[in-house]
Amino acid sequence: MHIIITGSNGMLGHALTAVLSKQHKLTGFDLPDLDITNLSALKTSLALEKLDLIINAAAYTDVDGCESNADLAFAVNATGPRNLAVVANELNIPLVHISTDYVFDGMSTVPYKESDIPNPQSVYGKSKLSGEQHVRELYSKHYIIRTSWLYGEHGKNFVATMLRLAQERDELGVVDDQTGSPTYTLDLARAIAELITEPAYGTYHITNSGTCTWYEFTLEIFRKAGIGGVRVNPITTEEINRPAPRPRNSVLDNYNWRMQGHHPLRHYKEALADYLKSLTKEDIK
Repeated sequence: MHIIITGSNGMLGHALTAVLSKQHKLTGFDLPDLDITNLSALKTSLALEKLDLIINAAAYTDVDGCESNADLAFAVNATGPRNLAVVANELNIPLVHISTDYVFDGMSTVPYKESDIPNPQSVYGKSKLSGEQHVRELYSKHYIIRTSWLYGEHGKNFVATMLRLAQERDELGVVDDQTGSPTYTLDLARAIAELITEPAYGTYHITNSGTCTWYEFTLEIFRKAGIGGVRVNPITTEEINRPAPRPRNSVLDNYNWRMQGHHPLRHYKEALADYLKSLTKEDIK
C-alpha cells in the first residue's frame, strides 16, 4: 500500500515510519509542508498522490498549552481530522486517526471500554473528542485509535524527562494518584500495522499491558536504568497544580482489539526495557 502519514516528524510518526516502511510505500508530511487545518491546501497536496491509506498522527499534544490556546487546539485536533476525513471520503481510502485517553473524565473505577461515554475535562480532551466525532460522522472507513501515556524515540516524553532530571537533581516529586498504561510508540505502530490489514473499521483502545501511577512508573524507569541515589517522593495532582485537569484513571480496556482476535500488547515493563536500550545521551538532554 501507499500510505500517507501526517505528523511524520513526531514521536509516533517516526515509529510508524520505522515499522510500516518494511512493507509499504510511505509519504510523510508535517509542518510546514502540510497543514491539515487548511482543507484546500490539503486537497492540493494529496491530489497528486495515488494513495491507499491515510494515518493521522498530527496533533497539538501540549495538554496545558491547549488550555490557553483553545482555538489552535481545536484547529489541529478537531478541524484537521475533519479535513482528512473529507479527503479520505473523496479518495475512498481508509483513515486511521489517533486519539487519547483524555476523552474520558477519569472517574471510573474500572478500565474504559470503547463503548463508554466520553466526558473530557480539559481543552485538549475536548478537542480530541471533537476530532473523533468529525471522523465518525463524515466517513465510515475509519479506525479511531485511543492510546495513552506515549513514549518513544525522537520526541520529548516522560521517560526521557525523568532520566534527565535524575542527572540534575537528587530528589523528585512525582504524581501518585493518576493511573494509566505507559505505551511504547513502536508497539503501538506495530499494532496499527496489524490492524490495517483488514477492514475492521471502528474505535479501538490500544495500549501496552499493565498499569501504574506516574510515581510507580518513575521507580520502574530508575530501576531498569540502574539509577540510584535519587529520592522519589509520591505527590498528589493538587500539589503539582497544572493548568489542565488530568484523568485520575487513564486505563483503557483494549476490548475491541481483543475481540477482533489480536493478542494483547506486551507488558509496559518489557517495552520500557527495550526503549531504554535504544536511548542515547542526546535523547535525554
